[in-house]
Amino acid sequence: MAITSANQLELLQTAEAVAREKMIDPDLVIQAMEDSLARAAKSRYGSEMDIRVSIDRKTGRATFTRVRTVVADEELENYQAELTVEQAKQYLADPQIGDEIVDEVPPVDLGRIAAQSAKQVILQKVREAERDRQYEEFKDRVGTIINGTVKREEYGNIIVDVGRGEAILRRNEKIGRESYRPNDRIRAYVKDVRREARGPQIFLSRTDPQFMAELFKMEVPEIYDGIIEIKAVARDPGSRAKIGVISHDNSIDPVGACVGMRGSRVQAVVGELQGEKIDIIPWNEDQATFLVNALQPAEVSKVVIDEEAGKIEVVVPDEQLSLAIGRRGQNVRLASQLTGLDIDILTEAEESQRRQAEFAERTKLFVEALDLDEFFAQLLVAEGFTSLEEVAYVDLDELLSIEGVDEGTAEELQARARDFIEEQNRKAMEVARELGVEDSLVEFEGLTPQMIEALAKDGVKTLEDFATCADWELAGGWTTVDGQRVKDDGILEPFDVSLEEAQNLVMTARIQLGWVDPTELEAEEVEGEADEEAEA
Repeated sequence: MAITSANQLELLQTAEAVAREKMIDPDLVIQAMEDSLARAAKSRYGSEMDIRVSIDRKTGRATFTRVRTVVADEELENYQAELTVEQAKQYLADPQIGDEIVDEVPPVDLGRIAAQSAKQVILQKVREAERDRQYEEFKDRVGTIINGTVKREEYGNIIVDVGRGEAILRRNEKIGRESYRPNDRIRAYVKDVRREARGPQIFLSRTDPQFMAELFKMEVPEIYDGIIEIKAVARDPGSRAKIGVISHDNSIDPVGACVGMRGSRVQAVVGELQGEKIDIIPWNEDQATFLVNALQPAEVSKVVIDEEAGKIEVVVPDEQLSLAIGRRGQNVRLASQLTGLDIDILTEAEESQRRQAEFAERTKLFVEALDLDEFFAQLLVAEGFTSLEEVAYVDLDELLSIEGVDEGTAEELQARARDFIEEQNRKAMEVARELGVEDSLVEFEGLTPQMIEALAKDGVKTLEDFATCADWELAGGWTTVDGQRVKDDGILEPFDVSLEEAQNLVMTARIQLGWVDPTELEAEEVEGEADEEAEA
């Protein structure tokens, strides 16, 4: 099959037809044809030759050329595609290294196999261009809502026609037990677009919390305009959801605007989400206030936040417990997702019992360690003393402020507390020495004998061992496993060592050992501060 004048225009017509069908640039199809013809010509003239094909965009005429590059004598390797400066003088008056000599060669007569090969190359190039076009079109639509038509169902997954491509709605991204039939209209959230070997994969979702946020943006003009902002979303798809909103205009009520006249706006979203009940909650910078709002309709008596542990305790009246927890824990679970904190719910009776247990435990500590009667020990606890260290090293005036405590009694209390602490320190150090702790760790500033004993029991016996520890190994922390926050116990956690304190201790040890250059550390800190200021 030679490319003659009879079928030159047919090349352009074919390119135009394919480009229209695949919605790609016709020039990409022509380039694919040029590559396929060049490959076929190489099989005819020799694979070592640099054969190129150019198709005229107006006439369709295909020009076959052989290209040879001028190289240095010692670099000549391919005699078919390269030639020396001396050889090039036959063609050029003053040849330079890198110059190209182009000769036109006769068009090839494509046999059946070569024609089939050329066709495959064209199809491959067209498919690649189509995939690139689809990816470029949809990659910027991640995080938006898209409308499509259901094409078919495969193993519970819905294949959706979204215009210039196909998307997939996995069965775990569908709401409840909703089902679709071919040609049904569907609205979904574009969760991800990936470039894969078989083409761009567009993943849709109807269960993602941001799907609901985007629906509200479509229904509430104030959200679209930025007057009202959606700060947090939590969903139990198909059942219930909570959304935290704030207004940047004091004259506009964020909850009322999202609900709409007679509930028209929120009902439009509820209808799209298969009847999912939505609680619209005013967002507040104060976590405790926001949580109280998030746990509605339950009433909250008290909120205690442990920011370091990322936990929050909520105390509710006894009769409000089931309402606060919700059916199968739904209410408290959604409130937890909304605030990003673990929530422990206690009744007032449970909290009272816990406080009584803590009071009794501290009373017992003071009775045994300071040789006090129970009444006096209870008096110390009632005044807010929680540890022997507080009694031993607190300012004397604080002890004198307790009713019935004179200067002599206060000094005796502190002396007993210090003696007890020193004895505990001595015993702890003996145990640590028996376990093989080295002087490098004992002399390291910032660790108490009890801490050194705890480290030794965990196998940390030298300063080098300590320097290799991670901060969370010392202070403890939280890890998310399968969506659940799991507690990691720290070696020094019983001594109330914070994560920041653990970081400082470990870094100090590394500097002392020469593992870290303090000047480089300071430079990194300055650079980090500069980046933060730039971002601000």
